[in-house]
Amino acid sequence: MADAKILPPKPTRHLARLTLIAFLFTFIASRTLVILIMARRVPDLFLHMGGTHVHHLNYGIFLLSAVAGILLFARLNDKQRSVCAVVYGFAMALTFDEFGMWLHLGGSYWQRASFDAVIVLLSVFGILAFLPRWQRLRTHHYIVGGVVLASVAVFYFLLFKSLKHANDKLIPHLMELEQKGPQ
Repeated sequence: MADAKILPPKPTRHLARLTLIAFLFTFIASRTLVILIMARRVPDLFLHMGGTHVHHLNYGIFLLSAVAGILLFARLNDKQRSVCAVVYGFAMALTFDEFGMWLHLGGSYWQRASFDAVIVLLSVFGILAFLPRWQRLRTHHYIVGGVVLASVAVFYFLLFKSLKHANDKLIPHLMELEQKGPQ
């Protein structure tokens, strides 16, 4: 009967799920907000210091540094660790949303590398959040995992193929929006 008992998720899985959710919603919100600002649908919320636009990846870097310091030097209870997981997901999204800009040291916000980095991180966070515990893996998990892996590979192939087409159509409009938007 003990094997049939459903165990609560380990704290690590809970933290990974919080990170995944915070990352996903922050990425969606930041992309939406940037588009709205550049289209002048909302006020310019960008921080400008001495004529320099401070990109949101910088906020992410500072938050990542703070979370790392707290996790290294403070003793935390479960609730505090949960808050750190949410802040970590938030900070990772802010940072990797502009991955292409720090990878190539500048350029457009709409670089494909940023989108690819976000997809990879969402996949990793999703695996960490929902993969069964190693002790509980059975044959059907491997079969389902193989089918999911094949499906994801096909999905990414089709996604990237469609993004190439979308890039040809959409990127010129986004670049024009970026040039006309607040600097």
